[in-house]
Amino acid sequence: MAWLYLLVAGVLEVGWAIGLKYTDGFTRLWPTVGTVISMILSVGFLGLALKTLPVGTGYAIWTGIGTVGTVILGIALLGEPATVMRLACVGLIVAGIIGLKLSH
Repeated sequence: MAWLYLLVAGVLEVGWAIGLKYTDGFTRLWPTVGTVISMILSVGFLGLALKTLPVGTGYAIWTGIGTVGTVILGIALLGEPATVMRLACVGLIVAGIIGLKLSH
């Protein structure tokens, strides 16, 4: 169950990271509300996951999911560049996430 909590926490981290762009500096009410709720839930699910997972593993995977998801959505939704170097670096992060999961 801890791995599921960690996955949900990571997806919610992507939600709040992308949500920050839509808050327009926290001047737009509903995007701000959604972003703050996503932040709270993300940290809450991370806390549940860390009840049984090692903190280093859990935190690294949480931030890794958030990083990879945010880069992908930045490319898909916000028109950010999809250079070979960026995608290669995302691949390295994914490899690290898989490695941490397998080593647990």
